[in-house]
Amino acid sequence: MNAPSTPPVHILLVEDEAVVAMAMEDTLVCAGFRVTVTHNGRDALEADAKDRADLLLTDLRMPIMDGKVLIQRLRGGRPGLPVVVVTGTPPEDGVASIQRGDPGRMRLLVKPISMADLVVAVQWVIEPA
Repeated sequence: MNAPSTPPVHILLVEDEAVVAMAMEDTLVCAGFRVTVTHNGRDALEADAKDRADLLLTDLRMPIMDGKVLIQRLRGGRPGLPVVVVTGTPPEDGVASIQRGDPGRMRLLVKPISMADLVVAVQWVIEPA
C-alpha cells in the first residue's frame, strides 16, 4: 500500500499580461505546483473564494484591482499568506509598503525575471520560517 501523498501547493497566479501568465504557469506546473490563473484582482478574489490558494503570485499594476489591494484583501482574512510579487514597477521602499506588518513571507521580483528565479522565490516563501 502506498503512503498518501501530499497535495501540490496551490498557487493563485494573477498577471494581466497573458503571455507572461502562460510562461509562469507552465514553469510552475512543471515544478510540481497546482496553478490557477486570473488576470486581475477581482477575478483572483472570486477564484480564491472557490478554491483557496496556498500562495499568491501577483503583479502590482493591473486593471480593475491592483496587486497591493489584492494582497491586503487576501491577507486580511488570512494573515501570513505567502506572497510573491512580480512587477515592472517596484515600490521605492520594496516590500515594506506591501507587507504592512503582516508576518507572512513575501518576495519581490522585478521584471524581467528568469523562470528559475520565480521557482526559487515561490519555494522560499512556502518554506517554514
